[in-house]
Amino acid sequence: MGRNHDHSSTAGTRHSGVSRRGLIAGVGAGVAATPFLGGVAAAAEPGHGHGRHERVVPGADAAAADGWKPLTGQRLGVITNPTGILAGSMRSIVDEMVESGAVNVVAVFGPEHGFRGTAQAGESEGTYVDERTGVTVYDAYGANADKFAEFFADADVETVIFDIQDVGARFYTYIWTMYQAMAAAVRSGLDFVVLDRPNPVGGKANGPIMTDGYTSGVGLDKIVQQHGMTVGELARFFDGEFMPRVAGGRLDDRLSVIKVRGWMPDQLFAETGLRWVLPSPNMPTPDTALLYPGTCLFEATNLSEGRGTTRPFEIIGAPYVDYHWAAQLNKRDLAGVYFREAYFTPTFSKNANEVCGGVQVHLTDPHRLDAIRVATEMLVALRDLYSDFAWRTYAADAYPGQWLDKLTGSARFRTQFEAGAAADEIVAGWRTELAAFDRRRRPYLLYRR
Repeated sequence: MGRNHDHSSTAGTRHSGVSRRGLIAGVGAGVAATPFLGGVAAAAEPGHGHGRHERVVPGADAAAADGWKPLTGQRLGVITNPTGILAGSMRSIVDEMVESGAVNVVAVFGPEHGFRGTAQAGESEGTYVDERTGVTVYDAYGANADKFAEFFADADVETVIFDIQDVGARFYTYIWTMYQAMAAAVRSGLDFVVLDRPNPVGGKANGPIMTDGYTSGVGLDKIVQQHGMTVGELARFFDGEFMPRVAGGRLDDRLSVIKVRGWMPDQLFAETGLRWVLPSPNMPTPDTALLYPGTCLFEATNLSEGRGTTRPFEIIGAPYVDYHWAAQLNKRDLAGVYFREAYFTPTFSKNANEVCGGVQVHLTDPHRLDAIRVATEMLVALRDLYSDFAWRTYAADAYPGQWLDKLTGSARFRTQFEAGAAADEIVAGWRTELAAFDRRRRPYLLYRR
């Protein structure tokens, strides 16, 4: 990353008669043509109140309905996982593409957890030949732009496809896989197509922004903790804001987004009519995704964040926690949630095989939920109630609490917290930067806020 490479695109001479600017317009009835980066934001779909949205059709289904025509005549490399399915058949887009015979899939790139989803957190499936399709699957978890460029060259990829269900949080690694692949595509002169999907937590941005010195695999660049964009919108944002610096140029009209039909950013996943497929082993339900932008912060503590239970990121606790925590939290009357006193024994990860006291966070009104505010209140109450509360320590950490700094994007949250700040003060710390980010992302949005 960061090195300049000068590559001229040969996409126009390789491909069979479909221009990049014509891609969106040619896919699926009712999919409006949208301008690419450098233009104004795309026209939004007509808005409706909650529960009155038209049927939601992901980008992959729109492309398949058109016989994958915009992708024919190209050597395709597909970045996907078990969420990259067609809503009708519930089958992998790779399986469907290969069996259709309409397109030429020459490679698949598996992110964290793998293409078929067999690996746990922080793991991948390795590189192998997929038994069903005969296509080589490259292990892309943790791959930087240089590695992706090697993969693309090895498979002689001409167009990169990205189709993964994101969950809307900066520290969910799939968006950074896309970021690195985009940088490689810029340097290699390749086309990049995003088959867009809904953001399951909606279109509102929230939380602190990533800052210099705190970037990592769970946050490579300056977006806020809950980014409030689809992966298609993020790709546009990455291309306009980050690629000139990290890749020495932009994709511009070599970036295409096949939009979701019928989705509006005030709509949560449970309202889309789509079936939830686990994006990762510890993201079992849409409710988990709603809480995750906040409760993932418990990864940085000595509490179990619910890994090793059936409700990770909803059930939180530790052996030293008792009923006082739930009682204290419910006194705060936080919008959209209720805290049930809970006891559980994680089967793996932190506090494995130990009885933990804690809470289960129940959603009472998902549209009023501020997950990051909720997690902040939970942490402050823990600090004030229990002397055993501590940061989780990792061997690679330079200091206690470094993982929290990476998750929140700076040392500010932690230093305020350790100084005894109330939740109101901590949350107020990111309001100005959040407003600035919200303005910055507007030119790249595809669905009306």
